[in-house]
Amino acid sequence: METYMIKVNGVTYEVEVEKKGESAGTVSAEPVNTPAASQQQRPQQGTGTPVTSGTTGKVWKITAKEGDLLKRGDTILILEAMKMEIPIVAPEDGKLLSLSVSEGDSVEAGQTVASVAQ
Repeated sequence: METYMIKVNGVTYEVEVEKKGESAGTVSAEPVNTPAASQQQRPQQGTGTPVTSGTTGKVWKITAKEGDLLKRGDTILILEAMKMEIPIVAPEDGKLLSLSVSEGDSVEAGQTVASVAQ
């Protein structure tokens, strides 16, 4: 068995891999307690529609706060990626239930950054 560290969607896993020809064994993958892992797995408050990042970047500015009433297309936060400012917007009309990132946090593409409910 060999042990490797892999990163999937910002979560680091320690994986044991069996080489071909070795006796039968198991493969396990458990999250490793890293800042990226704990940041991505922060619990969401309430339920609602998840708002995800379309790209990898850094949270430059948060423009809405929890409890704000939003219209579809309103900016929730702005990412900085490759020297560009990329707005993350509300996917529907509703209330901003939660933010799961803070200014300065790094985010991965597909990571949930907020939750909105009608």
